[in-house]
Amino acid sequence: MAFLQVNYFSKALNRHVSFNALIPVDDYNTPEQEKEIRPFRSLYLLHGYTGSYMDWICGSRIQEFAMKNNLAVFMPSGDNNFYLDDTDIGALYGEFVGKELVETTRQMFRLSEKRDDTYIGGYSMGGYGAVRNGLKYSENFSRIIALSSALITRGIAGIPVDFKGPVADYPYYRRVFGDLDQLIGSDKDPEALIDELKGRKAEIPQIYMACGTEDFLLEENRQFHDFLVSRNIMHTYVEDSGVHDWNFWNTYIEKGISWIVEG
Repeated sequence: MAFLQVNYFSKALNRHVSFNALIPVDDYNTPEQEKEIRPFRSLYLLHGYTGSYMDWICGSRIQEFAMKNNLAVFMPSGDNNFYLDDTDIGALYGEFVGKELVETTRQMFRLSEKRDDTYIGGYSMGGYGAVRNGLKYSENFSRIIALSSALITRGIAGIPVDFKGPVADYPYYRRVFGDLDQLIGSDKDPEALIDELKGRKAEIPQIYMACGTEDFLLEENRQFHDFLVSRNIMHTYVEDSGVHDWNFWNTYIEKGISWIVEG
């Protein structure tokens, strides 16, 4: 398994960015054997609020899981933008992780270009980013892993201008999500994206959700699970003892990857 840090100019973000990559490598293959090796399946993993592209490498055993499953893994930075497009400053985080990064890594590495071999996942803010962009760019991803996801659209829709929550305030949410009075039903609302895909009979990525029973985002995850059930959307939902930390995410990224591989 090779661990690389890649720096390149992102058109979607209009600046140079870095991401970490784990690429399966077998030094014992002959040139003839190399030609017969199937292109790698790929997983794009997103970090949480205040995190960076280093989080998964430093906090989890992702290198071990990637090696075990012969899986290429890419870990970008989304800053604190919930992996949404900020058109005011020309930083299109959604387009970056949902489209550009997939295309760029396929040019750089021997990856399968099949939708069935391409996945997106994340924890907390990255769980929201994986769900939103996995659905927004459903033509690129067949499966989504969403751990302790910050599925907060219902909770912040229509909040007053003097709102101050434990994580952020109105100006932050207004800057990241746009007009909060128009949030429900927009393409930043995962439920609306599900309904839009169903309405045009498009293929919806399968979803794996997990959240700790002591996690402060448990209710948001239950609500989205209930919504998926109400729409008859194929998904896996797991609750287990745990809080919002790497102990839980380490356990369930391994289970999520097994769900991908065995599916």
